[in-house]
Amino acid sequence: MEQQIAIIKQWLGTGSINVFGLPFSGKDTVGIRLAELLGAKFLSSGLILRAAEQEDSNLAKEISSGNLASTETFRSIILPYFGREELAGVPLILSSVGRWSGEEFPVMDAAKNANHAIKAVILLNISEEDAQNRWDVSKTLGDRGDRSDDREKNVLETRFKEFREKTMPVIETYRKMGILLPVQATGTREEVFANVIEALAKLAQS
Repeated sequence: MEQQIAIIKQWLGTGSINVFGLPFSGKDTVGIRLAELLGAKFLSSGLILRAAEQEDSNLAKEISSGNLASTETFRSIILPYFGREELAGVPLILSSVGRWSGEEFPVMDAAKNANHAIKAVILLNISEEDAQNRWDVSKTLGDRGDRSDDREKNVLETRFKEFREKTMPVIETYRKMGILLPVQATGTREEVFANVIEALAKLAQS
């Protein structure tokens, strides 16, 4: 794997990799580890918005219902992060940045303008049934903290619906661009991560 990581680093430069998937597909788990191994900064739209909801009751209500934040909110809160000084000169690993159809284009523009052009998009593939099972386990373990969008099963269903209707068109855009890497994400964390590294290394050498 070390050789593959070296290949990916050289190919990526200061570019970005965006990671998508259903709730509980492991986006942040994969993204954080990728960032560590590639010397990159990790940027999660979910983490940014959950921090912002502490100061914005309307945003908190939106997120806790399972709905995606509005495009206006996305543009005002998340897009400016690309230009932050602490992100300059290093690659970025993005976790579902630009989840609503139409947001992918401003994301690509903002990333490119900040010298972090999106070079690959990973789709962690699990079924809604798999995600539901992981939610059940998480509720038992209590390992996700007190996230407002994880509390109720009906909210999870709303998140699935949002993914199907709003995020899948975004993913299709990346597929048409030839930079989408679907990765089976139902194995162990080690297996899933090895699959991600293999897919990125192949793209880097293509």
